Amino acid sequence: MRRRHVLALAALALLASCKKELPRKGQASRQDVTVFAAASLRESFTELSHTFEATYPGAHVVLSFAGSQTLRSQIEHGAPADVFASADEKQMAALVSGAHVRAPLLFANNELVVVVAQAKATTLRTLADLPKAERVVLGAPEVPVGAYSVKALEQLQGLLGPDFRARVEAHVVSREPDVRQVLAKVSLGEADAGIVYRTDALTAKDKVAVLRIPTEYNVIASYPIAVTASTKVPALAQAFVELVLSPEGASVLKGQGFTPVGKVATKP
Repeated sequence: MRRRHVLALAALALLASCKKELPRKGQASRQDVTVFAAASLRESFTELSHTFEATYPGAHVVLSFAGSQTLRSQIEHGAPADVFASADEKQMAALVSGAHVRAPLLFANNELVVVVAQAKATTLRTLADLPKAERVVLGAPEVPVGAYSVKALEQLQGLLGPDFRARVEAHVVSREPDVRQVLAKVSLGEADAGIVYRTDALTAKDKVAVLRIPTEYNVIASYPIAVTASTKVPALAQAFVELVLSPEGASVLKGQGFTPVGKVATKP
């Protein structure tokens, strides 16, 4: 926690030193701030981008959503991102090691649920029924939701038997590059069931049935955010991070089903 406090102070110092660069009302030229964010953040970050642009009328938020591992790779290869928000700490840690980002902070937590196609909702009613699904979709192993899913299936073996993971994975028909593609296949009836984040399931609550995973067997997904080292608009980038970490940001995240971390992450 001490390290997080130091990082937070450094981030705030950067914002204070760059405030003079922030666009003001009436400023003629537009300044873009490009935000790379995990696919599961689509609704919350879209809403926050509108808030940001209203606060800084000369700014324009360019949002790019994909699997965190894809976005990390793009940043490593020189993609012009100003902010990166990941669905796990592994992808962010890789960018920290490569000096591609500055002072990441956690801003939200999430958890997994099983989503079931409406046509299968009467037969796949509990977690114990999941091995009966003929077509299961999961995130690819390198994708945060895929890695979290494997861990959850392993932990559920303590509840549903030592071969539960194997019985489920025997029916996996595809492993998708991001969580929204897992959700889409189940929503469209192209798969019987899949594992996604709680927040994603909420966006399709009229299209899928949801099976909750008990807390003691579930996995908590941690979301860090950081300004990139290559940003050309450090003040704007840091201001966007501050919005995400703010009470207003926490309210938006909570409304989308996340558990906000916000300023708690900056306390010693």
